[in-house]
Amino acid sequence: MDLMAFGAKVATIFIPMLFSLCVHEFAHALVAKWRGDNTAEVMGRLTINPIPHIDMMGTIVLPLMILFFNVPIYFGWAKPVPVNPRNLKNPRTDMFWISLAGPLSNLILAFLGTVLVVAVAAGLVNWSLSQSAISILRSFILINLFLAFFNALPLHPLDGAKVLARFLPARVNIWLEQNEHLSSIVLMGLVLTGLLHFLVYPVQWTYDILFGMAASFVG
Repeated sequence: MDLMAFGAKVATIFIPMLFSLCVHEFAHALVAKWRGDNTAEVMGRLTINPIPHIDMMGTIVLPLMILFFNVPIYFGWAKPVPVNPRNLKNPRTDMFWISLAGPLSNLILAFLGTVLVVAVAAGLVNWSLSQSAISILRSFILINLFLAFFNALPLHPLDGAKVLARFLPARVNIWLEQNEHLSSIVLMGLVLTGLLHFLVYPVQWTYDILFGMAASFVG
């Protein structure tokens, strides 16, 4: 891949992904504060500034490798937002909402991206500029859908495991937390073997629904 093409991908994919990851972590921190724990705020994590959220491997190296090797799926992670369950009134329920906030924020961003597609298609007279803007927004929508479904996987340390914990017996959750390294190995295996490609199916299904809605508004 030549440097110009890679630079274009950094501008249109990596930067939107970085923004989306920061919003994801900001959502965790914000809902934690709403539920009674301001640990993340005190530690400077209640922000969309990328610097406090960056995990070198998950936020920088892996996304850039995905772009460089033209991997057809987008995923990554930032440093987990710290939460102190002792500050929560109902830790089991509150952790459910705090965990759900991350993937939900990416779904909201995908929906907002679709709204912008409608606005651009209806409002821009310049066809070339309109197509360029819509292309960037399409990437933004796909990035957020991939992040939402990736983080919803019920494997520690992803959000999906903590969301699922709300519905599992306490003894099962304790076992899963004590053996978190096992699900982390499974997750790494999915990444290294390319089996995460199955995320394409729910992402494409949701993407088609969103663009079907957009098309109905634009005509």
